Amino acid sequence: MKEAKFYKKLKNRIVQCELCPVNCVINDGQRGNCHVRKNISGKLYSMVYGRPSAVAIDPIEKKPLFHFLPETRTYSIGTAGCNFNCMFCQNYTLSQYNEEEIGYKELSPERAVEEAQRNKCKSISYTYNEPTIFWEYVYDIAKITKRKGLKNIMITNGYINLEPLKKLYPLIDAVNVDMKGNTEFYNKLCRGDIEIVKRNLIEIKKIGCHIEITNLLIPGYNDTDEEIEDMASWILENLGKDTPLHLSRFFPLYKMAGLKATPIATLERAKKIALNYLNKVYIGNI
Repeated sequence: MKEAKFYKKLKNRIVQCELCPVNCVINDGQRGNCHVRKNISGKLYSMVYGRPSAVAIDPIEKKPLFHFLPETRTYSIGTAGCNFNCMFCQNYTLSQYNEEEIGYKELSPERAVEEAQRNKCKSISYTYNEPTIFWEYVYDIAKITKRKGLKNIMITNGYINLEPLKKLYPLIDAVNVDMKGNTEFYNKLCRGDIEIVKRNLIEIKKIGCHIEITNLLIPGYNDTDEEIEDMASWILENLGKDTPLHLSRFFPLYKMAGLKATPIATLERAKKIALNYLNKVYIGNI
């Protein structure tokens, strides 16, 4: 473990995490909403620093990134935990538990970069769960990665406060950000705020990262024509018409296991709508 960045000490050994907009107030001995940032005697620690629970070598298109280092392999790292509680999470076996519950391996930042190079990967991707919550681990790997000539990739929900964003993202070369739905969708199903995600996307664009967007279409929740139009028009206005959009098929999992998978016809209809605004729209997870 490693002492966390971005927190303040309150009275009686209580701390407040300031990494993401949840801004958890954490009593001594307790963990934040993300499951992996723990208050130990009045100091906040990242319990997953150097402790990934998932490591793999993936085609970069799996992230998905279709317009960044195409046809290359990326060294993928994920830990336990997430700062969202999405009822439909497709990776809930990682995101909704802590590192002790699901297990982990020891992997230092230096060793991670060595393994990426040994396997001839052109990049390292912070993925599978929400990489914001292992910010310290990402930051230390990313600094080494830059020196070694590899690229850094964030696969993220975009839910991070501005100070840690502005410190980390100059090291990040490409990002895929989930735009999950409208305000009501985030409030009910994720415990988040789409407006913060939008603000951060604009900031990431200013920094100069390559951006691609993913939208998981869930039947009856975020798949109306109006919602697709609103999302695509926002991307056009704020990120540009050449920003790739990935429309991903939902499969029933976690707390929404009773639903049906997204019909292919819904994805095709959404793609047709989005193409009225954007040049690069793809259907995925089929």
